[in-house]
Amino acid sequence: QVQLVESGGGLVQAGGSLRLSCAASGRTFSNFAMGWFRQTPGKEREFVAAISRSDNTYCADSVLGRFTISRDNAKNTVYLQMNSLKPEDTAVYYCAAVAVSGNYYYISQYEYAYWGQGTQVTVSS
Repeated sequence: QVQLVESGGGLVQAGGSLRLSCAASGRTFSNFAMGWFRQTPGKEREFVAAISRSDNTYCADSVLGRFTISRDNAKNTVYLQMNSLKPEDTAVYYCAAVAVSGNYYYISQYEYAYWGQGTQVTVSS
């Protein structure tokens, strides 16, 4: 079992920055591919970014060039640095984890086995 706890959400003005953190516990963090997703009321959960065991990353087109995903295996933590925030980035952000044997990442939420409780990000115009 893996426990994931997100932090770092909050209220920020458009153009501002936030850094989300997701602390993992329970199993060897370096064996997991990690992802960030977001969701707004009435909509499907949306892929944001993913990172493999060996730091290969992929970001959704909507956040490319503004958001960066990274991980620190020594701290069992994955980060989402969000810059140039827009009102449409407002959502609950979730981190997710899945154990992998190779250097993979996933963009489908259905590939992930473990989820955090989410952290609210609100961007005001």
